[in-house]
Amino acid sequence: MKQKLIQAVLFGSCMAFAVSCGQAPTARGEAEYSVMTISTSDVTIPSTHSATIRGRQDIAIYPQVSGTISKVCVKEGEVVRQGQLLFIIDQVPYKAALQTAKANVAAAEASVATAQLTYDSKKELFAKNVVSQFDLQTSQNNLLTAKSQLAQAEAQLVNAANNLSYTEVKSPSNGVVGVLPYRVGALVSASIPQPLTTVSDNSDMYVYFSLTENQLLDLTREYGSMDKALAALPNVQLVLNDGSLYSQEGRIESISGVIDTSTGSVQLRAVFPNPGRLLHSGSSGNVLLPHIYKNVVTVPQVATFELQDKKFVYKVVCGKAGNIGAVTVEKALFKPVRAAPRVKGNCSLLVKRRLCHAARNR
Repeated sequence: MKQKLIQAVLFGSCMAFAVSCGQAPTARGEAEYSVMTISTSDVTIPSTHSATIRGRQDIAIYPQVSGTISKVCVKEGEVVRQGQLLFIIDQVPYKAALQTAKANVAAAEASVATAQLTYDSKKELFAKNVVSQFDLQTSQNNLLTAKSQLAQAEAQLVNAANNLSYTEVKSPSNGVVGVLPYRVGALVSASIPQPLTTVSDNSDMYVYFSLTENQLLDLTREYGSMDKALAALPNVQLVLNDGSLYSQEGRIESISGVIDTSTGSVQLRAVFPNPGRLLHSGSSGNVLLPHIYKNVVTVPQVATFELQDKKFVYKVVCGKAGNIGAVTVEKALFKPVRAAPRVKGNCSLLVKRRLCHAARNR
């Protein structure tokens, strides 16, 4: 019985060995990877800066006289021309003041004429020794007083006429009317907290954005001076608040000469044409300022890996992956997908120098 048990164990072991020998390991094939040949070139990469948009002129309209609004002549958002009537303030008291001023001028002119006659008469009588020097001098002083009163009355007439003209509030420039917080019957004056409205000249838009002090220094060194930088800077683009790219390009017109001590930045102003009135004063966006990098290479980020704050790539030598080489990253460039602006697409790395000579051998 014991001998049969040993034979059974040996038979099972032989069968297991035979099965294991029949399942030979499958040989792995060599993995294939995409490669690319890199070379130096000039690359333009934009930097993004938050921006605020203003009209060429944003003029707050305040009344110069007090009174109730009798007529509103425009609507919100209406395009107006320089000199166009916007509001009419109650003119009745100002017309009365003008008539009073005219009457005062007429009375003053009569007083001057009377004083002139008195003086001429006294002068003839003094020549005949009929009146004294005192009487002659008194009549002359009365004439001077009458002329002064006439000048004062004429000044009051001008002031009354101006006040009457101020009851017609007109647009000081071409532009677009803003909100209208005051309606017919509202009492207004020069000291009201809110303006009657705002007229914005939106034919060209001012877009303000900032650069850091270090960026300003780099820009000045790159072009030699601030004036040369303004003349040589390329056109900029504007990304609107909804993520779309504005169709018109802008030009940087000015760079502030004062650095804000609280933020350490300097303000720049770019001008964008606005023929379709798509841009509105008070809105926001992002300015794309292009930077040109010369004699650099770009490497897809997917071809790199990071180790201890350094990025590396594999070098291909004679058809095989050789040593890994470190790259000095200057800029990461994301290319957004046009159909879905919020989804980031491929990313390339801009490096300062060639990766290696072996990369050209593939």
